[in-house]
Order: sequence, then C-alpha cells, then structure tokens
Amino acid sequence: MAELGLEHSRPEGRSHNAVTIPRMKILALETATEALSVALLVDGTLHAHHEVAPRRHGELLLGAVDALLIQSKLKLADLDALAFGRGPGAFTGVRIAVSAAQGLAFGAGLQVVPISTLAALAQAALDAGAPRVVAAIDARMGEVYAAAFTADSEGLAVTAGDEFLGPAAAFTAPAGTWFGAGTGFGAYPDAFTLEMDGTDPDALPTAAAVARLAAREVAHGRTVAPEQAMPVYLRDTVTNL
Repeated sequence: MAELGLEHSRPEGRSHNAVTIPRMKILALETATEALSVALLVDGTLHAHHEVAPRRHGELLLGAVDALLIQSKLKLADLDALAFGRGPGAFTGVRIAVSAAQGLAFGAGLQVVPISTLAALAQAALDAGAPRVVAAIDARMGEVYAAAFTADSEGLAVTAGDEFLGPAAAFTAPAGTWFGAGTGFGAYPDAFTLEMDGTDPDALPTAAAVARLAAREVAHGRTVAPEQAMPVYLRDTVTNL
C-alpha cells in the first residue's frame, strides 16, 4: 500500500539507547504540527503513516487510521488503548487529535493515553544516540514550545524540566550539552543560550514515537477515560503553525 505512504518498521538495536517495545496493540495519533502522523503498534511491530500535510489533518486523519487498521486486520475494539499527541503545538492540530481520539475511543470502549508532543519529538533524537535532547517547536509570535528530555532504562523519553512557552533565549535546561530537535531551532537558530552539540531543525513529532511512549504508560496503568482526554496548549491565544 505504498501509495498511501504506509511505513513498516521493527525496532532496531541502537548504539546508544536500546528500546524494547512491549507486546500490546495501540493506535496513536499526532497532528500538532505540519505532520499528519498515525501509527499502530501491534505486539512489538510498528506500522505508520506519516506525511507533511499542513492544514489537511482533519481531511486525511480518519482515512489514514482506517488504512492502518485494514492493513493489520484489526478493529478498534481489538486494541488495548488509543494514544494521541496532546500538544503543545498548533491549536487546530492539537484539537483534531484530541477530538478524534475521544470519538474513536468512546465508540470502541477504549482508554486513552495523552502523550506530550515534545516528548514524541525528542524520541527520534534519543533513538539516534543523543543522550540529552531539547525538543523545540516554533510557536510563532517570536516564541517556542520547548522542553528537555533524557532517556530511561528502556531508551524512552523522560522529562528533565517543565514544558516552556516563550522566547528561545529565555529557555533554560540543566547544565551540560544538549542536542536540539524541532522547528524551533530552524526558526531561531542563534537564539538558544544552551550548550549544543548539534541540531535537527526539520524534525517533526511522529505517531510512532507517541505509540511507543504510550506503551510505557499502558504498562503502568496510566490511562484515562476518553472524556478526560485533554489538550495542552500552553498558550491562550490561538496560533496555527
């Protein structure tokens, strides 16, 4: 089904952080940035649809979900949970993911797992071997959404500080060297005052990362009912990326 942009992957050994993917079934949605991203974790194997589709998330999301479920011969009711990127990010994109997660989970009787979009963004850099990652998304208006992350024993992102909204120059992280991931580093490349050992300014969060982070939450019983699925905007003013 290559024409749908479907990607298939199994976890590979990494030189720095080893990741073990639990055996469970989780559907994940991530639409807080320009990327439309859907992933299905099925007993340790990830199937994903990821494309850059600004302002088309509402149009394309449910079709991508249906394609992954059909490909995997699963129904929503077969899943263990439904995860979504809860922001921060573009207001409309975050709202689309929350609304879709609530609607799908209600209909199938599933619990949901809200996952930080910044944690999902950091995960790819952690997988590539960076031990400490600052994830930053361009929030427009001269500001960034940002947070610092390290990896747990399974190689999954854990926060090293609060999520932040403000000028890049005002963001702080614990002392040491950091790798930067996300569009915030493209929008304000010289503004951060951190000690950096590289950046990926084109990085976008993926639903595959959301699914893997959600598996950890499900394993520890950290799920919520669909009506308790809440977005995190950090900003009251509506801004679309």
